Amino acid sequence: MSYLHSMTCYTHGIRPTQPARWRSFDAMCGVFWNAQAGAGAKGYYSSPDPRIVLFFNDVSRHVRISDRSEESTSTGRPMLRASYVPAGMPLWTRFTDTHEFSHLDLHLRGDWLLNRLSPALGASTARTVISRPVEAQDLGDLTGIAKLLVSEISDRSRNPLFAESLALSLATGLLDLPNEAEDQALQFGGLTPANMRALRDLVEGNLGQRLSNAAMADAVGLSESWFCHAFKKTTGTTPQHWQQERRVGLVKSDLVECDDSLAEVAARFGFADQAHLTRVFRQYEGTTPSAWRRTQRAG
Repeated sequence: MSYLHSMTCYTHGIRPTQPARWRSFDAMCGVFWNAQAGAGAKGYYSSPDPRIVLFFNDVSRHVRISDRSEESTSTGRPMLRASYVPAGMPLWTRFTDTHEFSHLDLHLRGDWLLNRLSPALGASTARTVISRPVEAQDLGDLTGIAKLLVSEISDRSRNPLFAESLALSLATGLLDLPNEAEDQALQFGGLTPANMRALRDLVEGNLGQRLSNAAMADAVGLSESWFCHAFKKTTGTTPQHWQQERRVGLVKSDLVECDDSLAEVAARFGFADQAHLTRVFRQYEGTTPSAWRRTQRAG
């Protein structure tokens, strides 16, 4: 018997640009959307089952998201390319400008997902894993799996088991599953690879802000004191020094790719002004941003 999802959804200012494609399977229901939203468009979503939302284009500069209230979307976090949303977790979204997008909504039967994960992880760990939200910007091969799944939603020529195996691959690729490296990191008091990925996504999603140790600790579910200890053990440096390195690295990419003034670049990446950017950049690169940009473009 095919599974039909049950989701509470309210939207305003979002319209499909093509008819939605959808297909129901025993274990899940997949829906593929092409849509457009105007500035100020918003949505509210809540489902009694877990789901995956995967965008085929970058929406992080156009959509703000919150799991607390509609009012907090203006100060909420950027929506990343893919999200795993646990059962019962509400989401509010708001568009900052007009944007066209395409995405896959994958509604999963919670008992099916738990039953597939439990033999490998154990029932207790599997329940913990599927109760944790996950957000990711760098999808790698997961985009290819999602495209295959969209094809299966549109074309009914293959056995449904193929689509369900793709859905499980997509879920296990996105979920925060424990692995040997994570077990070893935890054993020695450090951060896990999943923790570090979450921190990189957090920094890159808040380019104009200098994040506090407390904010970074909260992102990985640790107390501030334990987080600072574990971070130093993992990276050999402090969270603030690492964050500054990440920001300088992003500035370098921006200097090569755009012609904006140094003042504009400084503002975009959370530096007080051009002089502040120049001072920090020189500490890490031994030269000024303008000189570094000229050298890169001349080479």
